[in-house]
Amino acid sequence: MSLSDSELERYARHIVLPQIGGPGQRILKTTRIALVGAGAIGSAAIPALAAAGIGRLTIIDDDLIELSNLHRQLIYREDQVGEGKATAAAGFSRNLNSFVEAKPVNCRIIDDNARELLADHDIVLDGSDNFATRLTVNQACVALEIPLVSAAAAQFQGQIALLRGWEAGQPCYRCFVGDAFDRDDCDNCAELGVLGALTGAVGHLAALIALRSLLKIGDDAAGKLFVLDATALSWRSIALPKDGKCRTCGGINAATA
Repeated sequence: MSLSDSELERYARHIVLPQIGGPGQRILKTTRIALVGAGAIGSAAIPALAAAGIGRLTIIDDDLIELSNLHRQLIYREDQVGEGKATAAAGFSRNLNSFVEAKPVNCRIIDDNARELLADHDIVLDGSDNFATRLTVNQACVALEIPLVSAAAAQFQGQIALLRGWEAGQPCYRCFVGDAFDRDDCDNCAELGVLGALTGAVGHLAALIALRSLLKIGDDAAGKLFVLDATALSWRSIALPKDGKCRTCGGINAATA
């Protein structure tokens, strides 16, 4: 797929990078990313991905914009309170970059529809705010063999991981959190609070990890958890082991890892 003169100008700072160039930018143009959650993390990841030239963004969220969202969900305005997040986020994406196809999906992702919604995508970025949704998304990604960037933030800590649980030796999200969070009433930022700027940092890093994976830049980050402590201004990474008894990936290929 070729790049138009306007695209060559728009993405010039990408194309001049030897790790990207014209071939890498064409990869981004043909890439399909599903974003689960257009809240705080999604609000940072969406402009980063749209501006980077991702060809198609599918934005899945059933929530409405609330005034309490606006301290951290920076793609929304006061006059949009009450509108659907997915539709508003898709509109933002198209206004930012007319070359991007942005599709809103105004529904909650659940076990019954997850595979259908996520199929036919190259990568999934999950910024949802509860464990039940994250585990549902993880299960679908393992079944569909789609890389998952899972990102979360609460109070002053952020966590991001790239997961490919169907691969030998690679953990899935359930390998990380286990079976203790199989319900949708666990704490989220509404109860715990969250620093607005932290969610922006986490969302942008999640987008960076996705782009890096798509373009095969640097060492493979799969199976690592990246943790940001905003109070100490420190980043650290933790290798996540594959759980041979995991109920989602079932220890797939664990014996050969």
